[in-house]
Order: sequence, then C-alpha cells, then structure tokens
Amino acid sequence: MQKTIAVEIERLVRHPAYGKYIRRTTKLLAHDENGACREGDLVTITPCRPVSRHKSWRLLEVVEKAAER
Repeated sequence: MQKTIAVEIERLVRHPAYGKYIRRTTKLLAHDENGACREGDLVTITPCRPVSRHKSWRLLEVVEKAAER
C-alpha cells in the first residue's frame, strides 16, 4: 500500500445507561497521492469515489506535522 494512509478518528459517545462519556475510534484508509503524510500528522480527509476495496477517502490537506505538535 504505497499511497495509502490509515486515519484514526476519535469521538466521545455518551453511554445510554450510565451517562459517562466513552472514547470511540474509527479507522479509515485514505488515498495519499503524493506521500505527504507521516505517522502522527493531523490531517483532513474527504470522501471520494472508491479507489480500492477498502479505500473511499482521500487526503485533502495536512493540518499539522507530527514534529510541530
């Protein structure tokens, strides 16, 4: 997977019975045409046509590099 990045989206969901907020994550595969991303970067992705079996998102921009965070 040369031009693929794995993006993890984290969100808070309220538990229906207890009311406590639980951290949930979703992993998506996105297309990175230029190879601009590195591990730990903060990115923006957008939906697109299916590129492969599991990849239907593409990289829009790199918001913040990992070294700067």
